[in-house]
Amino acid sequence: MADVILETKRLTKEFKGFTAVNNVDLSVQRGHIHALIGPNGAGKTTCFNLLTKFLVPSSGQILFNGRDITRTRPAQVARMGIIRSFQISAVFPHLTVLQNVRIGLQRQLGTSFHFWRSERSLQQLDARAMALLGEVDLDNFADSVTADLPYGRKRALEIATTLAMEPELMLLDEPTQGMGHEDVGRVTALIKKVAQGRTILMVEHNMNVVAGICDRISVLQRGAVLAEGSYAEVSGNPQVIEAYMGTPDGAHA
Repeated sequence: MADVILETKRLTKEFKGFTAVNNVDLSVQRGHIHALIGPNGAGKTTCFNLLTKFLVPSSGQILFNGRDITRTRPAQVARMGIIRSFQISAVFPHLTVLQNVRIGLQRQLGTSFHFWRSERSLQQLDARAMALLGEVDLDNFADSVTADLPYGRKRALEIATTLAMEPELMLLDEPTQGMGHEDVGRVTALIKKVAQGRTILMVEHNMNVVAGICDRISVLQRGAVLAEGSYAEVSGNPQVIEAYMGTPDGAHA
């Protein structure tokens, strides 16, 4: 029996008569990199918003480590170890790279977001912060102001601050969106590296990224699961090809 960390049962979200997520059964295995893919408007981000409790499901269940978290509040879900990294880079631009990671680590001190604490009380976190920056290849940028970082490095910093929250399950929303080829390669390698001993669920458009690092893929179309399996299984599925490429005669679905 596979060790399932996150499971949804008939997860559904309706907006005024429009069904954005439709009876989705998802099963994420511990230690896997699992991707949610699908054409634009397939319901991927809505699904993510349900899992992180930014939206309340219309019906269905969400289970984390076998526990029903369907009605659990977002902050409680984060404390349980489900941490989300956003589509738009969510870092403090005028703080240094080290200070950004330290804010994520402050949770362990019980002083989260107490920006007025003396600098000295936070120095005990520096060694751990530097270790996290080393994990994402940013240790040489520790004293740089975040606003000055290239886009790909900002996303790496965001992953470091997510790691600082000690996630059991990391949710990555379009981690390579808007990146050039070099940055995509760097961030893809980084995700693979930080996935060691962790579980990652990601929404991703770039099929090369998905093919390169994902253990399992769920394909959404019009809010429902169209197919699931390895990249080889999913990419060869005629329904998936049609959903992405249009009908065989060239007309788009």
